[in-house]
Amino acid sequence: MAKSKKTKRELAVTKATQIDEAALFRNVSAIIENRTTRARTQVNQESVLMFWEVGHAIGTVLLGGERADYGKRIVVTLSQQLQTRYGSSFAYTNVTRMMKFSSRFPDVRMVAPLAQQLSWSHVIALLPLKNDEAFMFYASDAAARRLGLRDLRLQIARKAYERREIANTQLSTDSTVPFNVFKDPYILDVLGLKENFLEADLEKAILVELEAFLLEFGNGLTFAERQKRMTMDGEDFTLDLLFYHRDLRRLVAVELKIGRFRPRYMGQMRFYLKWLDRHERRAGEESPIGIILCTTASRDQIEMLELDKEGIAVAEYWTALPPKAEFERKIKEILAEARERLERRKSLPQGETRRQLEYFYEPKEDEDEEGPSPKP
Repeated sequence: MAKSKKTKRELAVTKATQIDEAALFRNVSAIIENRTTRARTQVNQESVLMFWEVGHAIGTVLLGGERADYGKRIVVTLSQQLQTRYGSSFAYTNVTRMMKFSSRFPDVRMVAPLAQQLSWSHVIALLPLKNDEAFMFYASDAAARRLGLRDLRLQIARKAYERREIANTQLSTDSTVPFNVFKDPYILDVLGLKENFLEADLEKAILVELEAFLLEFGNGLTFAERQKRMTMDGEDFTLDLLFYHRDLRRLVAVELKIGRFRPRYMGQMRFYLKWLDRHERRAGEESPIGIILCTTASRDQIEMLELDKEGIAVAEYWTALPPKAEFERKIKEILAEARERLERRKSLPQGETRRQLEYFYEPKEDEDEEGPSPKP
């Protein structure tokens, strides 16, 4: 009997002092991963700053004044010496990148914030950009969204900066649509849509590839609801997609259209925004904004309607990405036309603007009256 009782006591002690080894492993792993990530970030930051300092030292000390004539020979010799002592990071090609980096940003205070988030590989991907504003846009976007090198290259290849500028040119000084939020056009080739797709197909494809859609759409957007039902006077109206923008602290209504933009879409979106403002807007939030995505944007009409003053933006979406040369040509043409419209708008008399607006507000024979159509 004594032996039996002792065994029970031992079991009780063992049970009371038993360690959850799985939980301990998870806890220790979290510590290691957290510290490793922080150490890696610190290493990246110091590396970027070091490369900037190296480039700055070479550019301002060794190659200043009369030494510029034989500067290349000095860099070749110096890079060979550095590479022998410190490794391949200081090969001639990389040293010239350091010099270019420091010359683009001569003040280290401009570099320090980016160095906290971007690796040297990110910087190398950014250096070919000739426009300093584009450089800072992609750098800031990569830092804010913690984009990997692949995603950063993708944003550059898809001309995200230029497409944002196209969208910005549609906004007036009285715009209630924030600048630097939308793009035009959006590249939605990841959705895998075939010819003759329907609006419902587009909506479903966006939800299936939601992560890719949000990456294309920009920073801060989170999905809220699909087929948002709005009831008024016993009738139901349905918004295609509803998002929330965390940075802007406001709802973003998205309506999907196949074909060209029609002026009547303005009344439809206006209704959605007013309904959301009345029934869904929470304390501390800004008023909702909307974006109408169309196959073709009809940008001249959009300019005349001044939708941005009512919190509405319009953009094209492309479900296929053209070959590189054609894509770059088309974006360049669209941007040039957008800038021309912007300059023309600055000189357009206010009375003429209103006359053109009234023309587009008039119902046409092939169009319904302004306002949303009830959906079952």
